[in-house]
Amino acid sequence: MSQVTIDADSFRAFEAAGWEEKADPYHRFFGPITSLIIEPLLDAAEIGAGTSALDVATGPGYVAASAAERGASVVGTDIATAMVVLARELNPGIEFRQADAENLPFADGAFDSVAGNFVLPHLGRPERAVAECARVLAPGGKIVLSMWDAPDQNRLFGVLTEAVSTAGAPPANDVPPGPPFFRFSSDEALSALLAAAGFEQVEVRGLSFTHRLFRADELWSGLVGGTVRMSALVAGQGEEMRRRIHAAFDRIVSEYMVGGILNIPVSVKVASGRKPEGVSM
Repeated sequence: MSQVTIDADSFRAFEAAGWEEKADPYHRFFGPITSLIIEPLLDAAEIGAGTSALDVATGPGYVAASAAERGASVVGTDIATAMVVLARELNPGIEFRQADAENLPFADGAFDSVAGNFVLPHLGRPERAVAECARVLAPGGKIVLSMWDAPDQNRLFGVLTEAVSTAGAPPANDVPPGPPFFRFSSDEALSALLAAAGFEQVEVRGLSFTHRLFRADELWSGLVGGTVRMSALVAGQGEEMRRRIHAAFDRIVSEYMVGGILNIPVSVKVASGRKPEGVSM
């Protein structure tokens, strides 16, 4: 089996450009879903009154806003200008900056806590980004990262990836080779990522819930309209293949329709770690 060579720079540019177009659709569809992870995220990061926090890949600013409500001094960053603009509109009074997670514009030890809600699948160099998070954390500070579970457990994305596979779709040509989307979906992979960056007291917690919709097309539109890499699995195909994927999607999703309500299982991992005291990272 040939090994795909990752083009981290091209993948980073692809993700950054994609989110310029997807900010509003992401907010409308994924906002109610990803917001359910925020309180466990903030608890694990020990973010509260008087703490300084960084929200990496803030998107529309959900984590930053909740941290500020707890009394934390918070800054949110995102690589996409459209996301930063949206976050500022939704959350006036909170500081948001455009910044690359792999090259954070902050001094060493600037924050007590760093949080990243679903940032990992969108990074060309995740190890570098986690190392940057470690650098800007004060000694003893906490990092917390959320990640989607594997597609057989997290059916929010699994129904689409399964439909693409069932339809026999080839890889999309316009997506630069990046790290596998579900690379850090296991407890072991997430723990190893934080441990390799020097974090101690690493813990991974699983969270699951059901997302309810009235129509399969709501889920289809949300996934195709509000994602970058996932939507490219469909958008990068010819018209006939797109029809085949959509037909397979409808068949798979029908398994989760109960009493006229679509019940989609969602599964997430939340990983946390602490920066050692008195150690330069």
